[in-house]
Amino acid sequence: MTTTEPVTPAVLPSAPPLVAQAERLIERGVHQIAGLAAAELRAFTEAAEAAGGAEGALLAVHPDRAPASALAPLLHRDGRPGFVVADMRDVDLFAPLDTLALPDAPLYLLTGLERGDRMANWSPDEALPALIARARTPLLLTEGMHWVLQQPAVLNRNHCFMTIGSRLRKANGALDARTPAVWISNGTGRDGRERRDAPKVGWCWAGNRHTWLGFASAEGRRV
Repeated sequence: MTTTEPVTPAVLPSAPPLVAQAERLIERGVHQIAGLAAAELRAFTEAAEAAGGAEGALLAVHPDRAPASALAPLLHRDGRPGFVVADMRDVDLFAPLDTLALPDAPLYLLTGLERGDRMANWSPDEALPALIARARTPLLLTEGMHWVLQQPAVLNRNHCFMTIGSRLRKANGALDARTPAVWISNGTGRDGRERRDAPKVGWCWAGNRHTWLGFASAEGRRV
């Protein structure tokens, strides 16, 4: 494990109320991407809030309904839309790890979100067992994108995050070495200067460490 000084986690703003999150998804057209009526999102969040225990939860659409490639341009930061890096055209093939159980429903909630700042400068290979040992579940790429969509402030220079719950499995059954992440473009290289400061969906090698990337996780998922 890394021996560098621990990072002091930033205090992140509380998630908006679920009904407000539903309206944000409707405003961005996510319900249409998912093949859902706006009324379905509103009814789901109203019922969840009425049942209690949903404070601070994140509303997520199942990745089978709203893939990463469709969500990326809906993310915005400083007026710039998000994008997927040029060498990740297979982004929608990144699927949940076999050890993760997703609710069998088009809409669900994530509770107890953490950006994972304390794990900055860990590799994904190091971080995954540590999260499991804490009984936490790593976020999927699409879940991380939902988080940024609802709370753009979770992306900060030098404080962004990986979403190692999503991995690509090769034809031989082995995991692809790439692990997805969401961070902020510097507008260099193939990103293009016009994309500087935009939300960027990319990847890092599973064995590499990055001082500016934590590991987003949640306490759990529920409908």
